[in-house]
Amino acid sequence: MCADTFGVGIRVTETELRVVVGVPSDIDAGWTDPEAFQSLVAEAVWERLDRQATLEAVAARYDTGETASLGSVTLEPNGTVVNADLERVAEADARDGSKE
Repeated sequence: MCADTFGVGIRVTETELRVVVGVPSDIDAGWTDPEAFQSLVAEAVWERLDRQATLEAVAARYDTGETASLGSVTLEPNGTVVNADLERVAEADARDGSKE
């Protein structure tokens, strides 16, 4: 089994905020259910970042059609989190991408 790294962000639509998962083109064959790894990635994110604060900050800082990048999560096909490189989105973050 080989671990894969998934990019993760929050996409702002007119009606909701959606967790979006970037899938590597050379994903391990052990991933047979796309919804399963997307759920595992989202679960790993919310175990590490405050969900309410993150969603509120994204809603305050990003416009419809934009995606706030949260970083990446590396998972094995069995669901084991190998690494998580995530950054919180603060309401005070500048729109130009600089961090506090």
